[in-house]
Amino acid sequence: MAYRKLGRDNKHRRSMLATLTKQVINNESITTTDTRAKEVRKFVDKMITYGKKGDLVSRRKALAFLHNDKKTVDIVFNDLAKRYENRNGGYTQILKVGERRGDNSLMSIIRLVAEEKEETKEEKKPAKKATKKEKEDK
Repeated sequence: MAYRKLGRDNKHRRSMLATLTKQVINNESITTTDTRAKEVRKFVDKMITYGKKGDLVSRRKALAFLHNDKKTVDIVFNDLAKRYENRNGGYTQILKVGERRGDNSLMSIIRLVAEEKEETKEEKKPAKKATKKEKEDK
């Protein structure tokens, strides 16, 4: 079995996952149950990959999945695609929070990873040990 059914029929599950995906993209972080977070991660990563491709077919696929929410699709294609252009996946992070008070279901926070700005990566050379000549000169 390739996916979790989440106790829902097909239409309800697809609608719920699309809504959760929109919320993660718009708010950059949501709190939900652990199994839902693990399942929605796949779709958020897929939407960002569509945004990185940037062609018309990808935009139409994203619109179809996100219930024609043009605002969210614009965020994916304009903002998130640029933010993650140098990253090859792993756009989301799941943090375990604890149990929900009412039914003890495990809760998690799913959020978009903050992309670190690329700094000049200069190799740090290990500190040179002072030679005997340099010690004598001092």
